[in-house]
Amino acid sequence: MDQQPTLTEAPAVALSGIPHVEGGRRWLLLCSLFVCFFTLLALYCGVLAVLLPNQIATLDPAHKVENLGLMFFVTSIFSTLTTPIAGAFSDRTRSKWGRRTPWIVAGSVIGAITLASVAYMPTFWSITAMWVIAAIALNSMQPALTTVVADRFPEHARGTASGFVGAGMTAGGTVGMIVAGRLANNMPLAYAVFAGAIALCCIAFVILNHDTSSKGEPLAKFRAGDFLKGFWIDPKAYPDFWWAFAGRFTIYMGYQAIVTYLLYILQDYIGLGTDRANIVIGTVSAITFVCVMTSSFLSGVLSDWIKRRKPFVFAASLIMGAALVVPLFMPNLEGMYGYAALIGIGYGAFMSIDMALMTQVLPKDTGEAGKDLGLLTTAVNIPQIISPVMAAQLLKYFNTDYRMLFIAALVFVFAGSFFVLPIRSVK
Repeated sequence: MDQQPTLTEAPAVALSGIPHVEGGRRWLLLCSLFVCFFTLLALYCGVLAVLLPNQIATLDPAHKVENLGLMFFVTSIFSTLTTPIAGAFSDRTRSKWGRRTPWIVAGSVIGAITLASVAYMPTFWSITAMWVIAAIALNSMQPALTTVVADRFPEHARGTASGFVGAGMTAGGTVGMIVAGRLANNMPLAYAVFAGAIALCCIAFVILNHDTSSKGEPLAKFRAGDFLKGFWIDPKAYPDFWWAFAGRFTIYMGYQAIVTYLLYILQDYIGLGTDRANIVIGTVSAITFVCVMTSSFLSGVLSDWIKRRKPFVFAASLIMGAALVVPLFMPNLEGMYGYAALIGIGYGAFMSIDMALMTQVLPKDTGEAGKDLGLLTTAVNIPQIISPVMAAQLLKYFNTDYRMLFIAALVFVFAGSFFVLPIRSVK
């Protein structure tokens, strides 16, 4: 078995064979990644946590929990299948614009058009169908954008790059909920803002950060059987890949259970009215924003400095677990604000280091980083399938007692913290 690279073993070129960025172009790429992931997560969190829950509740208030869980279940199936497949095909893309650019542009534009249309859908199933199309497009774009970190940065610099990405994602998610909460009374405008932003920033990204042409690169003949087999990564040969997958999966199971129903938690657990909850979700997000920004940047840079990843991921998941305890003992606004602060610190640190750790547990250099990172992304997507359904069933079984949701999330997050410990190729 080939030895997986350690933290200090920086290859001369990236996983794709593209030269690493240096100097001013490195900082331009870092800032561009921050903006793109900021916008993408603002879209996801604003739509998933605020806009869609409001639409679903308006259609059928009595069954809002079950309907929202069903919508996320259906959508996440398509998202989970799309991500690794799109990543694999981006590895095989040969064009004068490079491997990733066509996917970034097409996915963001199609996703923007269909997302803007969601606001005009009159029924549950029409909303679901249009959001599924948007999610497929956006999840076709995301693995190509994610793989840029592995393509263009050496391993010893990926903590900093991951810190920029993690800060963009977590801060964007926070700002997205604030913006969505403020615009929730005007759905067409709200959806249009997010749709226009993702298309514009992704187009600007590929213009400012030119990909290297892949036109002349050798390409193995496409065989469906070999293509499908490529999605299997042997746990015996690459155990670290699957430990990282398991840790990411369980942490997101816990995190997603709360985020999905945050608006309903404010309404039904804290006792706020709809208008007040839409405003307070922005306040909660603003608190998270401050903590996330500080935590993400400091964790990413500090991780590169001390050349360690695992302690940061472990500590971050423990802090996230502590955040989930607060609302159990303080079922009020103060408790939610405490949750917001701690989840920001923990989740910010987790996101900033998680991306760097993921790039370092990939299988040997096969030129399939897009596919492999796409597989690791399913550790985020699969919880989006299971977690809302699990949460809806828990709430149904325990008569809408949101304490059980916090307890279940706590179990998953604490479990996830221990899956990083067996990883041997990353310190």
